[in-house]
Amino acid sequence: MDIEARIKRRQRRNGEPRLIQDYESISPVVHIEEPADRGPVLERLLDHLDPVFDGQLPPNAYVYGPHGSGKSAVITALFANLEQLPTEQQAIIHTTTRAQPPTSPSFVYVNARETASEFAFYHAILDALVDESVPEHGIGTETLKSRLHDLVREQRTGIVIAVDHISEPESIQAPDLVDLFAGLPSNVSWLAIGRDDPSATELTRYTAESISIDRYQRQMLVDVLMTRASNGLAQQGLDHSLARHIADWADGNAHDALAALFIAAELAEERGQDRITQANVDAAIGEVPDPCVSLGIVLSLPTNRQAVLRELIDLEEGERSSVTATTEAIASAESVELSAGTVKRFLYEMAESGVVDRVEATVTNGQGRPPSRVEPRFPPTAFRRLYDLQQ
Repeated sequence: MDIEARIKRRQRRNGEPRLIQDYESISPVVHIEEPADRGPVLERLLDHLDPVFDGQLPPNAYVYGPHGSGKSAVITALFANLEQLPTEQQAIIHTTTRAQPPTSPSFVYVNARETASEFAFYHAILDALVDESVPEHGIGTETLKSRLHDLVREQRTGIVIAVDHISEPESIQAPDLVDLFAGLPSNVSWLAIGRDDPSATELTRYTAESISIDRYQRQMLVDVLMTRASNGLAQQGLDHSLARHIADWADGNAHDALAALFIAAELAEERGQDRITQANVDAAIGEVPDPCVSLGIVLSLPTNRQAVLRELIDLEEGERSSVTATTEAIASAESVELSAGTVKRFLYEMAESGVVDRVEATVTNGQGRPPSRVEPRFPPTAFRRLYDLQQ
């Protein structure tokens, strides 16, 4: 653990010790710089990327694995390091003069949850390659694409692009990604990262290799939880036995395990405790839906949809008795500046994408179709705190 992390652990607010020292360290949507116990996976990825160390582009590849297997954690950490090796060669400055062209490819990570449109996709790549900020308004997609082509041609050794979260709800779908890749210059290599089996996606028609990332083994997941707790909680904030309990329940899913840790810590913090208890963990596990939609997906939704969800999770039971009642309650909230019709449309759209569920009522008046209520497919406590921290 570095000096900054040690100092954070000893920080106090209002003179009182706090259990949660750093929310980011225990957040299920934040990836740490050094993923725990993923050495073999990193080696397989480095084997594939080995040509870059000779200044060559690797072939295209598809990286896949189940939800919560650590795909994003490994890829983001790897690309963050590759971007810096060596810094003086990787730096790309979009000017008419350059002292010396880079001798190895550049690396770009793209989050498909945040770049679903053609404009957003090319904008994200260009913005990662230049020092100055690329405007988001007043520029057309074709102009953006042309600038990107010119820049990539200057990069003689090419660019390696990792596109994460393919074919998820509200994300870039595989056929669309193929078209987007086709719009890039020839000296671009890519890694597509998704959950689908290689036989179920057309991306593998354009790749030389498929790289599997398996679920975390039990002890590996315990190490992940203890590492995060060591960085984010007060000393002895999480007992090893509770980490094992969470890992056993999560069954290799790091997202759900970290969500449970985050909720348990928040519940303990609200009660003024100096450590997480078994009761906190049991309550946290009970709050995580099965299956649970990734909190990263929820927090990547447009701001107005997140605002609707923020109100949804705080409604009383009577206000959620039907979609109509839920819509009226959310639309009347001061923080939501949307019409009832728009709120209802958002709820139906998010039900279609799996962010929320429409659950039919078990008790009816015997007339017509039974009403349905809206239930989140994500843990409310975790979303509430993560949303509020962003505001």
